[in-house]
Formats: sequence, C-alpha cells, structure tokens
Amino acid sequence: MSVFPLMKKVPGDGVGIQLAGWCDFAATTQGAVLCIHGLSANLQCWSQIAASLRTRHPLLAMDLRGRGHSDQPPTGYSLAAHVEDIRCVLDDLRIDRITLMGHSLGAYISLAFAAAYPERMDRLIMVDGGGDLPPEQWELVNQAIKPALARLGRVFPSFEEYTAPLKNSPLFQPWAETLENYFRYEIIAVDGGVRSRINPACIREESENLAKAGISSLYSQVACPTLIMRATEGLFIKEDVVLPMETAEYMVRLIRQARLFDVAGTNHYSIVFYPHAGRDQAIADFLAGQ
Repeated sequence: MSVFPLMKKVPGDGVGIQLAGWCDFAATTQGAVLCIHGLSANLQCWSQIAASLRTRHPLLAMDLRGRGHSDQPPTGYSLAAHVEDIRCVLDDLRIDRITLMGHSLGAYISLAFAAAYPERMDRLIMVDGGGDLPPEQWELVNQAIKPALARLGRVFPSFEEYTAPLKNSPLFQPWAETLENYFRYEIIAVDGGVRSRINPACIREESENLAKAGISSLYSQVACPTLIMRATEGLFIKEDVVLPMETAEYMVRLIRQARLFDVAGTNHYSIVFYPHAGRDQAIADFLAGQ
C-alpha cells in the first residue's frame, strides 16, 4: 500500500504528473513542502522522511516525467523541462510559494527551480545532490550507481526475481518495507513477467543534459534560505560520495543563505530510505526557521 494516502494526476508542461500527498490538495497549502526524487527513483522514496514530517507540514511528492506513474514522453528530460513541470503543478494546486526538497537529481531540479522562480520559493532543501562536480567525481558516482540502474529495461519473471539483486546489494541493507513498497510501485506487468516503468533511453538523455547544465551558475541566483544535507559515506568506496565536502562548502559560499548539515553514517541511498533522527530534526528545525 502506498504510504501517501492521497494521489492525483495533474498537468505538467504538456505531460501528466503523478502527485501524492499527506494533505488535502484542495485545502490550504500554506507552508507546503514538495519533494522531488532522484534519477531512477519515484515518489515513494520519501515515505520514511514523510513519516516524520507529515504531522507538521502539508507534504507533497511527485513522480518526475518518465518515472513512476507520470506520463513518459519519448524526449524532454532536462532540468528546464522538470522546472516547468513543477511550475505547472504548483499553478494547478494554486500554490504561490513552496519549499522544495530534492534528493540527488531532485536536488539539481529544485536548485534550478529556485534560480528560475525565486519569487515562488519559501525554502530549499538539497539532499545529497546539487553539487557542481568535476569530471572525475562524476565518473566515480556514475560507476557507483550502475548496479541500481541495471534493473532498467530488463524483464524479470516475477517481482521476487526483480528485487533479488537489489536485496543482495550492499546499497540497500538492511532490506525494509519502505524499499519493498518503493520498488513494487515502479514495476509494470509485461509479457514474460515484470519490468521497471522507466525507459533507459530517458535516463541517458537526462544524464547527458545534466552534465551540460552549468550548475555552478545557478548558486548565486538562489534567494531563499537553503539547507544542504550531505551523506558522509561513499557507496562502495570512501571516494564515491555524491556530494564531497569541498563541493558542499563551495555551495555554502555561493548560495547566500545556505547552511550545511552532514547526515552522519549515511550514503546516497540510506540518507532517504532509512530512519535517521538527526536528519529529521535538522529538516524540522530548518522548516521552522531555526
């Protein structure tokens, strides 16, 4: 069962965007938080953090185009396209100002939205993402996430076989109900079994466009208070962190109202998928203006 009790599809920039939330979509959205997931993820990745935040703030999450249950256009996978999808979602919900919380690719998208529409931002939270990485660090990260992308485009005889390599991966230990729900949400039944809904070609286009995005030019355009949350551990080796300390410190210097919080003992995946009291308190304090 979905951890988000309310689901609806809303118009993005020419595509349908799946939206979920803990709040009544038609009710007041003062102080709302919209969560943006990563490269090959879906909105269910926020279920653990949602369990902590849902009683304090109207909490929303969306499937990016091409992921989860959102529409899947053959092309159009870039920061600019996602930014316009978010704008359309907010317009549809009649939300003038928002806090965006993005993980991984979602952090880059949230950053790009904050730069493009500063008047619509209350606060910005970037969770292990948003860094302008040097080419050698991008390569380390790309190698580290390859095992998680290996499921895309393949047909597995059953959901159990679909998740078997993931259950055995050191990236997802220990296996938890949140992970079970997350991966079950993304599959579709096909001839011969099940597969991910994600088209690998869309992920390739996304990655190529992100590499050309000129991320560092966006930092000075962010006007709202910003929380940068960094996983302290690598995925397979010490060096394959997605947000190295020197990159995070550079972001803090260039983003006018930024602060950094290290989520101790987490890697790029565990920073969102598993309980962490320090992470949840840091988010709650930031949203409360502390």
